Amino acid sequence: MSDEDFMRRAIELAEKGRYSVMPNPLVGCVLVRNGEIIAEGWHDHLGGLHAEQMAIADAEVRGVETQGSIAYVTLEPCNHFGRTPPCSEALMWAGIKKVIIGTSDPNPTVRGGGLEALHKEGIDVKIGVLENECNQQMSAFMHWCRNKRPHVLLKAATDFNGRIDGDPEKPAIRFSSKESLDLVQNLRRDSMAILVGVNTVIRDNPRLTIRGDNTSKVDNIPKRIVIDPNNRIPHDCHLMTVSDAETYLINTKKFDTSKDMKHVNRIILPSENGEIDVKKILDCLGDLEIQTLLVEGGLNTWKRFLDSNLVNSAHLCVSEKILPGESEAYFTNVDLENAGLKIVEKINLGIDNISRWE
Repeated sequence: MSDEDFMRRAIELAEKGRYSVMPNPLVGCVLVRNGEIIAEGWHDHLGGLHAEQMAIADAEVRGVETQGSIAYVTLEPCNHFGRTPPCSEALMWAGIKKVIIGTSDPNPTVRGGGLEALHKEGIDVKIGVLENECNQQMSAFMHWCRNKRPHVLLKAATDFNGRIDGDPEKPAIRFSSKESLDLVQNLRRDSMAILVGVNTVIRDNPRLTIRGDNTSKVDNIPKRIVIDPNNRIPHDCHLMTVSDAETYLINTKKFDTSKDMKHVNRIILPSENGEIDVKKILDCLGDLEIQTLLVEGGLNTWKRFLDSNLVNSAHLCVSEKILPGESEAYFTNVDLENAGLKIVEKINLGIDNISRWE
């Protein structure tokens, strides 16, 4: 097997930590001797062993000697004390003779420190094996480290004609298929926060929580973000009264908070012509260490985020159904194309056509 083959296995292992390690990155590691894998590890959950530490522990359980082996790890080993001790020290302690790394860590707490520590101990280091694949797997973490803003995924759903609503004076009509709704739950599971405008809250009274199968396996509970410049959110809505997740209200000035429950937080940002600048919102959420943001609605919020040119990717669900009524609220491919996004994948789910944009 080649270096690429071993790194590809490490990438596969890293996926086992998805939905459970945020805000840490997905990382996998394999230990190799004489061309054979002798132990494997991955970062499984926040606060748990890092991938290198888990691989060393796996070798101990198997009764396999790690001295003189090669470690393949998808991300530069850390060299600082965080929730766990430094991985670079664990590799030294295990007697690893060579470390082959997928990509460097841009996090200011690491940023070359792991490489330097290994070099000082005389350990041979090679970096850049399947670098693109490793970076892609950790794209949200990398984006946050470099920009201090979350990676923004916009999710929109329309009927066949691009309309997002029927009669605004009547209760909203659900028109997406069950399969598409299940996909939305997976997008939520992979997000650290879900954002909507206050009009969506007033209209739909959403919970913005993760539902469906495997919910109990999700360690990450996304924060719920509402852009609400003038404090129009109903105090009896789910986001204000149900404390199963933190709610953050983005206001333009201080309002009466005496009715707020403990799970409700308020962020004060200046407005420009009655609107809050999207970049300022994202910078603020980045300061909260939110790396992945799912923008769910509604139409005005989608278009303002797209106009900011800070949307990184999008999922557009187009149903075969046609909504009744005469609403003129439309959202189509053109809105995404004008923001510089391009289709990278198309799939059919039930009666819906899903396009993924980057």
